[in-house]
Amino acid sequence: MSLALSAADRAALIGRHKAAIDGSRQTRLTTLAVVVGLVGLFLYGLTTLEVSFWRVIAGLGNLGTFVVLMLPPDPGTWARGMLFVKALFETIAIAFLGTILGAIIAFPLGFIAAKNVVANRIVHFLARRSLDTVRGVDALIWALIWVNVVGLGPFAGMLAIMTSDIGAFGKLYSEAIEAADRKPVEGVTSMGGGKLHEIRFGMIPQVLPVIASQVLYYIESNTRSSTIIGIVGAGGIGLYLAETIRTLEWQQVSFLILLILAAVTAIDFISSKLRFAIIGKRAG
Repeated sequence: MSLALSAADRAALIGRHKAAIDGSRQTRLTTLAVVVGLVGLFLYGLTTLEVSFWRVIAGLGNLGTFVVLMLPPDPGTWARGMLFVKALFETIAIAFLGTILGAIIAFPLGFIAAKNVVANRIVHFLARRSLDTVRGVDALIWALIWVNVVGLGPFAGMLAIMTSDIGAFGKLYSEAIEAADRKPVEGVTSMGGGKLHEIRFGMIPQVLPVIASQVLYYIESNTRSSTIIGIVGAGGIGLYLAETIRTLEWQQVSFLILLILAAVTAIDFISSKLRFAIIGKRAG
């Protein structure tokens, strides 16, 4: 009897919520259109980009030739090796300073772009679209712009990293702020606190560990990006990397690559320790 009732209850439940279970025709058509569009874009990319796995297989021999030419890694002379090391520290400085300045400038912008802080739709829309515009331009393009504005050198590279990160940090900050728990904010309000008190004591303590973790990750990521922007004259080790590739000095190229890998590995290790210290290590 209980089984019959259970089956009847299940049938009644399905009957009451049939539309939600089956989904509307519009939802099914939208899902189908998205899948068809993605498959079509994938096939279009395969044909337009002339993707050929046989060309990759045939080129593996050339790749092996380059690997042989790169061994053993050799800077050439001791003085040139020291020049490469100095350029590496310049790259790290570009990434660090650019990230920190971008994070500082983006901090108030993140609050302006958060819906639960600024309720005005026009202000929120303009703030979000401005951050999207800045973030939509790659750091390499910003490097080209700043090189023409302030001239060649690491200062242009730092400005490029900073500008690119303002858009990225602003978006990440606003999303973290919007996801913050409302209870601490309501507690501050109940004690008679104003809007600034809500932000200072209700929101910032919640989002600060997340923000710190994001900044540490971007320092590591921007170290890699700084090697690329150096190719266009924005300072750092990228300039020497482009030069050695152009002159076919493959042993020096491999030495530079090893320097970059060592720096990224060290920064990743340090930032991981700092992130765990800030947000705590996950259980299990």
